[in-house]
Amino acid sequence: MRTTFDFAPLWRSTIGFDHLADLVDSTMRQATEDYYPPYNIERSGEDHYRISLAVAGFGADDITVTAEQNALTIEGSKPEKAAGEYLYQGIAARPFRRVFNLADYVQVKEASFRGGLLIIDLVREVPEAMKPRRIQIAGGASPSQIEQKKAA
Repeated sequence: MRTTFDFAPLWRSTIGFDHLADLVDSTMRQATEDYYPPYNIERSGEDHYRISLAVAGFGADDITVTAEQNALTIEGSKPEKAAGEYLYQGIAARPFRRVFNLADYVQVKEASFRGGLLIIDLVREVPEAMKPRRIQIAGGASPSQIEQKKAA
């Protein structure tokens, strides 16, 4: 049973948050989809992440990785071949499309194949202008100064 939510009341009272409702809707749709190909998402550092997809049977030419504003799309399809008659075919080679929503400032650094896995390395790089700053309050004699907050 699929549950649908009506976001119309929310949209009437908010401005600029349309993408949140779209994100919830896409997550609900993905929850009903099959889980092919299987994948892992791991944190390899404070601002470093890695997505590993098990794509056995696919080659580098069969997969497309596209990075957009806040989304990473991975698509795979194999060309049709008459390779013979299978008695049993346990390695799935059906086309797939997997979309990962990325947080702000997350960039794809590298994509590679290792042992049947497609590995995509990501890093979060916040521009200096967007990092938190500490603002000192003037003591009366000097004007207030703005300092970059030191990263701990």
